Amino acid sequence: MELPHSGGKTKDIVKVVRSRMEEKGIHVREVRLNGSAASYVLHEDSGLGWKDLDLIFCAELKGETEFRIVKDIVLDSLLDFLPEGVNKEKITPVTLKEAYVQKMVKVCNDSDRWSLISLSNNHGKNVELKFVDSLRRQFEFSVDSFQIRLDSLLLFYECSEHPMAATFHPTILGESVYGDFPTALDHLRRRLICTRSPEEIRGGGLLKYCHLLVRGFRAASDEEMKLLQRYMCSRFFIDFPDVNDQRRKLESYLQNHFVT
Repeated sequence: MELPHSGGKTKDIVKVVRSRMEEKGIHVREVRLNGSAASYVLHEDSGLGWKDLDLIFCAELKGETEFRIVKDIVLDSLLDFLPEGVNKEKITPVTLKEAYVQKMVKVCNDSDRWSLISLSNNHGKNVELKFVDSLRRQFEFSVDSFQIRLDSLLLFYECSEHPMAATFHPTILGESVYGDFPTALDHLRRRLICTRSPEEIRGGGLLKYCHLLVRGFRAASDEEMKLLQRYMCSRFFIDFPDVNDQRRKLESYLQNHFVT
């Protein structure tokens, strides 16, 4: 997958961002592929498809300083991937943010310390860089709970003199933060909706649930889903109490997941 408005590959910006984080003293434990793209890799015929490339940098983010450094690193790195002929000296961080960053999110509290920088892409598939120190809830349903560890693949690209082939490739590890990989993979293959601790799912989970129903998924347990639906509806109206907030959330979700 290419970077926004350039010929660079995603693996290149991962390499640059990671190395610059290490140079600034922010240790990156590993890099993972997350979300629908990871689910697609594990089972292409799930019906989920994928829109964004969601990458997780598992890193040490102790406070505001580290969050600011990470943001500056990403914006500075984008300069390296601009097309030839662009006068980089005239491009400010504000210009880069307006041109290439679709959204930026930062969460820093007792249980969650993470940030997200979503880079827009010419092909309508964003590259989402998530920097995570701690994140209590990393999934909504078992079918979107998969993460694939990319370090061996990134090392292969960096060190191997030969291209990948069916008989020559690195070993890639996948896991499910749902907690039970075989069960979660079975849910993905059979298009079943199942979760754990539904009371922890935030308001947007209701939209994800509806999205799964549209994609042909069904509840693994009708009784459990009745309870889950009540939880999700209640949480949606708690998180988005105003009708304008509800409309903005709905429009944003539809724009991000259904408009091509």
